[in-house]
Amino acid sequence: MANRTITLNDGTEMPVLGFGTCQFGGPETMIKPLQVAFESGYRHFDTAYTYKNEKVLGKAISGWIEKKLVERKDLFITTKLPMYGVHPERVEKFFNSSLDRLGLDYVDLYLIHFPVCGKYNEKEDTYLIENSVFLTEETNYIEVWKILEKMVDAGKIKNIGLSNFNISQITKILNEARIKPANLQIEVHPYLQNNELIEFCKENGISVVAYAPLASPELRTILKLTGLPFRNYPSVMGDDTIITLSKKYSKSPAQIILRFTIQRGLAAIPKSLNACHIKENIDIFDFQLDEDDMSLLASLDKGNEGRVCRVDFKGILEHPEYPFK
Repeated sequence: MANRTITLNDGTEMPVLGFGTCQFGGPETMIKPLQVAFESGYRHFDTAYTYKNEKVLGKAISGWIEKKLVERKDLFITTKLPMYGVHPERVEKFFNSSLDRLGLDYVDLYLIHFPVCGKYNEKEDTYLIENSVFLTEETNYIEVWKILEKMVDAGKIKNIGLSNFNISQITKILNEARIKPANLQIEVHPYLQNNELIEFCKENGISVVAYAPLASPELRTILKLTGLPFRNYPSVMGDDTIITLSKKYSKSPAQIILRFTIQRGLAAIPKSLNACHIKENIDIFDFQLDEDDMSLLASLDKGNEGRVCRVDFKGILEHPEYPFK
């Protein structure tokens, strides 16, 4: 059976199944799902400055601790530096704001959310966009990393890492880092298995967390409703192979996919607002996929064609540090 935790390069144990909070809708939509997740056994919670729900998570955490349902040391909390904070002069501002919103003395993992520096719309606390173009700046994530290292020294952050960085970008960090990245968070699911990048991380002692591990099935509906550009996003959970394995193991397609993910040695942060799905997603420790079925699932990889979270908005796509080229 796969372990329930992954050991980071400083010895910290990170729960292999976390609860993702990147949801469509206002922060209030997370209140009940967070409680369901906690009651279902999740102790690893993933958020970000740009999700606008750090206060909601922080309030939930303080409630659990005040009621003596959990101790802070038994929770693993991740948040992230926004794209418009990837600038040496803005790192501390956004980190301190996240820490304040969460109501914590420290976070267990802090990630640079994206390797592109966006211009900051201070008035609306978001990206600066003009004529549907995301405005960007020259990026110096090496200097940003050095500031994060100092925050580790100060005890405000236990571990630092990256999200959406490619091999070349991670190598630049490794070559300059005093504290090496503990984690890389990337999109991973059966249609986008990121084998080369994951192998690189394993060789360099960097753990990997899979975001969108179910390929964000709600994204199709949301894009249609909003009128945003719609592509033929893959319906991973509707794949015939996964449905067949679902019947073989008497598990849901989501459970098959998540089990495949953690048996690869990765952690995963599935998200849902549905109580049944939240409970189901963490109920994957009572079975194991055999080697033939692992190989069968491995054969579903579509490479970059399977990517759902492309972040290919005009302005970001043209930036020299755009990671998915």
